Formats: sequence, C-alpha cells, structure tokens
Amino acid sequence: MERVAIIGASMTQFGQRDEWIRELLAEAGSACLEDAAVDPTDVDHLYVSNMASGEFEGQTGVVNALVHDLGAVPAYTERVDQTSSSGGAGIYAAWRSVASGASDMTLLVGGEKMTHRTTAEATDVIASLTHPCEYKHGVTLPSFAGLTARHYLERFDAPRESLGKVAAKNHKNGVDNPNAQFQKEVDLETILESPIVADPLRLYDFCPITDGSAALMLCPESVAAEYTDDYVVISGIDGATDTHVVHERPDPTIMGGVVESGDGAFEMADREPDDVDVAELHDMFTILEFLQMEGLGFAEQGEAWKLVEEGYTDRDGELPINTSGGLKSKGHPLGASGVAQGVEIYEQLMGEAGPRQVDADVGLCCNVGGFGNCVITTIMEAAA
Repeated sequence: MERVAIIGASMTQFGQRDEWIRELLAEAGSACLEDAAVDPTDVDHLYVSNMASGEFEGQTGVVNALVHDLGAVPAYTERVDQTSSSGGAGIYAAWRSVASGASDMTLLVGGEKMTHRTTAEATDVIASLTHPCEYKHGVTLPSFAGLTARHYLERFDAPRESLGKVAAKNHKNGVDNPNAQFQKEVDLETILESPIVADPLRLYDFCPITDGSAALMLCPESVAAEYTDDYVVISGIDGATDTHVVHERPDPTIMGGVVESGDGAFEMADREPDDVDVAELHDMFTILEFLQMEGLGFAEQGEAWKLVEEGYTDRDGELPINTSGGLKSKGHPLGASGVAQGVEIYEQLMGEAGPRQVDADVGLCCNVGGFGNCVITTIMEAAA
C-alpha cells in the first residue's frame, strides 16, 4: 500500500466569528487548495468533519454546498460525524480514501459554528452524545471530567496545581498561535482562583466554545512528488471505541479508546512512544491531557502529572505537547479540532510553525470524542 501524503494545510482564525458554517468551511477549503497548489477540479473526494451543523445552525448538506462553493464539482462528498472527534475521524476517512486507491486527491475540511448559541444551549447539544441513561439525569461532559479529576488527584496523590500547570502551559503556547482564540498567558494563581465549574475543576480547566475551520490535502506519495519536494506522510493511524456508558469502564482513569487507537497507530508506523517529538492532545479538560499521555505510553499510569510539573511537556521540554495552545487556548470548534491538530503537526514537521517551532521529525495527534467514547490517533512523519 502506497503511503499517504499531506501536501497542504490551512486553518481559519478560531474564536467568535460572524461567518456561518458554510462560509467558514469555504474559507479553510480555499486556503488549503491554494497552499497545496491544487486546482479544485482535481479533487476526487471531499470530506467535511462536522458534528452538529443542524443542531447549532439548522444547516444540513454542508458538504454538498462546499463542493459548489469551492468549484470542486463533481467530487464525491461525505460528511463525517463522530461527535467531538469528528476531525480525527475525518483524517481517518480521508486517509482511507487515498490508501485504498479510490482517490488521488482528497480534501478534508472540518468546521463548527457554535458561539451564536448560549453556553447552556451549546452544552446541551454536546451533552446529547452521552448515553440516554446518563443524559436524562443531567450528566454532562464537565461533570465526568470533575469526577475523574477528583479520583485521579486522590488516587495518585497529585497536587491540584498540576492541572493548573497544564492550562498555564497551553495558554502560553497559544500566545504564539495567530489563529488561536486566546492569545494571552494566564498565571497559575488566576487559574487556581477562577470559578469552580465541576469540582475540583475550575473555569480555566475547560476549553471555550468556538467557531472555526481547518483543512488538509491528502494524496498518494507518488502524486505528492508532482506538486512538491516537501511534504508529510501519515505513517500510522487507528481508531477505537470505548464503552458508551462511562461508569461501565473498569478504571475511569484509563481511556481504552486512547490505548487501543494508540497501539494500532504505533504498530502501523513501526514506532514507539519515545520516537514522538511533538504531540497534540485533546485537552477539552486539563485532566484529559494526563489521561492521554498515560494511555499513549508517554507516561506510566498516575505519573503524567509529574512530567508536567518537571516541564517535560513544555515547548522546550523533551516532549512538547499542544504547541498550538491546544483546545484550551486555540479553541474547540467540534468538527474542526481534530483537523486543526493535524494542521499543527503538519506545520511543525514542515518547519512552518514560526515562533512555536520545535525540533520534530515525528508527530502525533489524538482526537477524543465524548469522554473517551471514540478516539483516533494519527502519527505523521516528515518525508524522508
């Protein structure tokens, strides 16, 4: 099977945008076509990662509209919805379309329009992904995060400050991301004194509600060589699903979907966790950064907080995590987040990350749906 290459990437400004979903998708899609120097009529497949355009905006058929808006007719179109991991699932779908030989040029665009709804309305849309037996009792993802964080801190004797340091690190990284929703540092004291949302988690332990879009252009490696000498390859990718009912998991501090998808991606890439130079993890809540670090083998169970305390995951540390600012600072437009993770890793491996740049040849992104209900892990490498 020929390796799948990424030859272009783009990301809109994340935050509160006046544009609606169709315009946001077209903005990222057009920029990606330009970055890859690909004519719209050369696109064989076009995928859109989007969780809830119907629920948020009353707009369906967004992928069909996007083909028209980009001038990519008659490309095959498909919408990918896998809740908050829709972006990662989109990468997996786009990769399969190329790896299978069905497409020589696949454009993936992820996006979501959310900020025009109230926080309560947006939270309710997101909470609908939980199991009905949990949803009817008012359980939301923040409540799962708070319960898990309390259990983790007590079980592994981790200080509350360690979670705050995740937020502080990611806000610091976001300062150098011109497309991030929040481009300002937040000190640890402010984080620890912010309002409680789901004890012990406070306001700065949570990502914001966000509008935005991101895109990637994928093709066979042989085709990539026709467009550019510099590109990135997807060397490993896998997805997995955990129990829908969270309390059925044998250990709430282990995300089985992270473990399984990570193992599959590392096996495909013939890599080990120590080979990864930079990673983008799904920090919808700060506790998730710990759980993914451990599930992916970057830390032993219950030990991730120690690496954060030591600066191991800082931009100048041994394994920089969330150099983009993560969901925490960059923002979390549901369908776009996993694609934006891929954009950050692509730019790092291409040496195009500007002041965020780290020394990296191998990168990983992990996109999580719900509270670990579904996960996609992708490993990328700079083309040799």
